[in-house]
Amino acid sequence: MAFGRLERSEGPRPFSDINVTPLVDVMLVLVVIFIITAPLMASSIKLDLPRAEAAKPNDTPKFVTLVVDKSGQFFLDDKPATLTELTQGLAQAAALNPETEIQLRADEGVAYGRVVEVIGLAQKAGLSRIGFVTDPAKPASPPQ
Repeated sequence: MAFGRLERSEGPRPFSDINVTPLVDVMLVLVVIFIITAPLMASSIKLDLPRAEAAKPNDTPKFVTLVVDKSGQFFLDDKPATLTELTQGLAQAAALNPETEIQLRADEGVAYGRVVEVIGLAQKAGLSRIGFVTDPAKPASPPQ
């Protein structure tokens, strides 16, 4: 009989790293599920809103045109106005609708202080939405 050596070989070592591939697969499936179901959850509330005549949305926004010409003269809705008439007209517009927009058209030659004075009157009346109306810029002519 032949006796071999009694030494044992170590054999394969245990694998100590975690396999994350299944974890990533599960997470991707969950992300897809959430992406698909999130819009459905947001629009799942069904309401029967009450109907009323006064609840119609306003199609055209309300605005007041205010013009300051070269001489510093005021025009409210294309009608000449003094400073007191302008103040009263702006206060009236603010009383009707505080969201009324002022479309301000001022000549290039008008002093900056005059424009600031008009803006101050509008804000004092309670109107804070002011739009400055300009002409479109002329396209530059090609050099010759």
